Amino acid sequence: MADSSFDVVSEIDRQEVDNALNQTVKEVGHRFDFKGTGATISWSGQKGIEIKANSEERANAVLDVFREKLVKRGLSLKVLDAEEPKLSGKEYRLAVALKEGIDQETAKKISKLIRDEGPKGVKAQIQGEELRVSSKKKDELQEVIALLKGKDLDIALQFKNYR
Repeated sequence: MADSSFDVVSEIDRQEVDNALNQTVKEVGHRFDFKGTGATISWSGQKGIEIKANSEERANAVLDVFREKLVKRGLSLKVLDAEEPKLSGKEYRLAVALKEGIDQETAKKISKLIRDEGPKGVKAQIQGEELRVSSKKKDELQEVIALLKGKDLDIALQFKNYR
């Protein structure tokens, strides 16, 4: 019998992030506490978001609204890598990077976790920015998924190509 397998990935649904960003823009435009603060949020390249406001507190408040919208859309907050607000002229700028893909160090950590705490017949191999987990038994793969969901890793994980 052939091995069953699945891929562990860390991907961002850009459309959902874009929808959350648009909802945040709309809410910031309508809320009374943001009136006259010059608070804006927009894309900054492919994997970044920029927040501008006239005070550090307002910039952080816009970030909180954005986080709330992401959670409502079912996205993990682990995809965000927000810096501290920096003063630039008369306004504060807050850069937020979107983390996507599993780096080598994290992939090795996940692979070691599967070897140490997972079922014995399970193999994990690193393939670029994803991890392929395979086993003869599908029940063991289910155990690995439950194990990884139970651990608090610093990246958002998804499980794809389960076969």
